[in-house]
Amino acid sequence: MFEFNGYVYASEPKRGLRVESARIVDDLCMLVTFSTGETRLLDATELLGFEAFAPLADREVFEDFSVEHGVLTWRDGDIDIAPEGLYKRTYEWSPLPVAL
Repeated sequence: MFEFNGYVYASEPKRGLRVESARIVDDLCMLVTFSTGETRLLDATELLGFEAFAPLADREVFEDFSVEHGVLTWRDGDIDIAPEGLYKRTYEWSPLPVAL
């Protein structure tokens, strides 16, 4: 367990966690690759309950994202989510095996 910025987390901290890349896979869903090497699934519908992320309900806003200095951002940096918070809100994902 650890505390960071006044929040207590049950897991261990991920030092230097950064977003390496992201890509849209469906409505309000994207795959995010972290500096740990993991690619995880973000379902952004879970973020829409927070006022700061409400603009992401607009598909054009959601799809116009970038990764800036290891942080996932929208609207030229007006909306962002810290890598640690993003990681916490993503799900394990692995690609489907390729059939031979």
